[in-house]
Amino acid sequence: MLDQAQQLLKSYYGFDSFRPGQQQVIEHVLDDANTLAIMPTGGGKSLCYQIPGLTKSGTAIIISPLISLMKDQVDALVSLGISATYINSSLSTSEQQERLDQLHQGHYSFVYVAPERFESSSFLRTIQSMKLSLIAFDEAHCISQWGHDFRPSYRSIVQTLSTIPNLPVVMALTATATDQVIQDIRRLLAIDEDFVVNTGFARDNLAFHVVKGRDKQRFILDYASDRKLESGIIYTATRKQADQLYEFLQAKGFTVGNYHAGLSEQQRKQAQTAFIQDELSIMVATNAFGMGIDKSNVRYVIHYALPMNIESYYQEAGRAGRDGEPSECVLLFSGQDIQLQKFLIEQSPMDEANKTNEYKKLQAMINYCHTDHCLQKHILEYFDDYSLQEDCGNCGNCQHDIEREDVTKEAQMVLSCVKRMGERFGAGLTAKVLKGSKSKKIADFGFERLSTYGLMMKTKEKDITNFIHFLVAEGVLSTGDDRFPILKLTKQAADVLKGEKQIWMQVSRIDRTEELDFSEALFEELRQLRKQLADDEQVPPYVIFSDASLKDMSRYFPTIKDEMLSIKGVGEKKYDKYGEAFLAVIGEWVDHHDVEPTKMPQPEAPSTIKHETTSDEPSHMITYHLFQDGTPLREIALNRNLTEQTVTNHLFKAYKDGNDLQWDLFFNEEQEMLILEARESIEEKKLKPLKDSLPDDFSYTMIKAALVKNEIL
Repeated sequence: MLDQAQQLLKSYYGFDSFRPGQQQVIEHVLDDANTLAIMPTGGGKSLCYQIPGLTKSGTAIIISPLISLMKDQVDALVSLGISATYINSSLSTSEQQERLDQLHQGHYSFVYVAPERFESSSFLRTIQSMKLSLIAFDEAHCISQWGHDFRPSYRSIVQTLSTIPNLPVVMALTATATDQVIQDIRRLLAIDEDFVVNTGFARDNLAFHVVKGRDKQRFILDYASDRKLESGIIYTATRKQADQLYEFLQAKGFTVGNYHAGLSEQQRKQAQTAFIQDELSIMVATNAFGMGIDKSNVRYVIHYALPMNIESYYQEAGRAGRDGEPSECVLLFSGQDIQLQKFLIEQSPMDEANKTNEYKKLQAMINYCHTDHCLQKHILEYFDDYSLQEDCGNCGNCQHDIEREDVTKEAQMVLSCVKRMGERFGAGLTAKVLKGSKSKKIADFGFERLSTYGLMMKTKEKDITNFIHFLVAEGVLSTGDDRFPILKLTKQAADVLKGEKQIWMQVSRIDRTEELDFSEALFEELRQLRKQLADDEQVPPYVIFSDASLKDMSRYFPTIKDEMLSIKGVGEKKYDKYGEAFLAVIGEWVDHHDVEPTKMPQPEAPSTIKHETTSDEPSHMITYHLFQDGTPLREIALNRNLTEQTVTNHLFKAYKDGNDLQWDLFFNEEQEMLILEARESIEEKKLKPLKDSLPDDFSYTMIKAALVKNEIL
């Protein structure tokens, strides 16, 4: 059966090998073992049930939370010639009955349903009398009362499963689950610990950024103007914010949609369809939008305000870069956001115990916004995922072109103040004491007599408050788990106060440093062809081919069938349907631009890959040795499933560890001299202004290499 699964992977989906965890999940399901798969968004969860569904006899029932997800998945399957449908409330009664009849007759390999469908007696009678290949719970965290999007309708299915004769194998799939949620899912669906596949939550292609102290509308205007051809989602905390930002961007000439619960169902559907069809470049929305949206080419997700918890944030941010291409996740933070989220928690119908839990989660979200450590690593460790041994090298806190400042003295002022206030108050009042506020509350407690009163009078009160939150994120202060956070010193605080531990703070910025290694002009022509075919078939463009596939076509210029089939995401089924049309456009473009087609790099031999996965050698040293053996950067990136930026960061880290690098592979003496001279002449010592001051053929990789060699980065 596994051989058949490998053949299906290539012929239907166009991939030579499974992603991490996929094969293990598929093997468990083919062996009829109830299975839980925890994989990041974009990690290929749908293949984990689609390939077993195609391999096993019978019909696969996929339980999915949103109608939009069902339609996207069904469109993708049907485009591959696979019989699939959905049954949900968007259909008329007669349409539902027609599909139930066809389901009973075994016409479908896959049927997508909402959890509420299991409350329908006619649906239950139908599936109780037919052969099922598997039942899959997608977005399985919804089944757990500890999940961030718990749905009672999901949980109620568990008892219903016992009424199904010859119950098939059951599987659960999710991208966000704490250990508590994982154990709850296992218990409910009788999943043995040996059949839990957890690949971790890391997303190598995502760059996370937290931006503070900026005018949010101005930031978004500048950011989106620099990315007009790219798709992005901007999440707001309220409907009012969504409406205001939508009108602002529309007035500035952007193709933008608006989506929130205050709009009619028809308005929401039109906006969502236009965005999925690439007719709108930006979607401004509340968190009512996006769960299960399968649009693969979202290049950025911006949070206009602080989300309520890390679970929601990582799921929403994870809608960027589902195709594996480099993408950005930006959180715009201001202190007022905290008060808004506290207000929303208080206004919710939750009981007191759940509200207290939500306050605890909110504090974790605040800590994320103030940490100076690797942002992706911070998120992963929140989910008890410690698989990322090194910093990601890609987020705002890991970028090398940032300024660091020793703030130990300021930290000592804050810690001393908290101690003198008896460790009984929150960040707001502590900031007022340090600022030297004349407020009545200060006088009531007599805090103006403290030696720390007014120690930071030259600093804005909101900046002091943000700095206190930063110290909480650094672990030298804690706020406890109470609803009203009280500042207390941690064990680390003593070392800071004694001067035995330094506190460093950094400020990052978002520069576009991605060096394009494909033809943008050809990519745009292929996008237009894809859009035309998608409109003809009334399916989302990414159902035809993903952006990642189009970029590979624009990178390697395939001109014959065998070359096209070597492109990731192009299998026999899709080639038969679309291949000739894309080859024609590529061939004509190559002829007109006198371009020599480039062969795709061949994957590494299995022995090399096996050595890498079993070796205890640090990841950056594996990259370094491959490079020293003569493997090109691009080939290392492809074979190790990394971005080229990460590969070069690995090499520079290896050099800083004391290993040699052959610098003439990056630059010559004249280029090195020009880079160093240009850096001396510019006022702002950042990569982007430095690149702008140099000739166009000076790449970011070349510039960073010269700076690393000269110990400037």
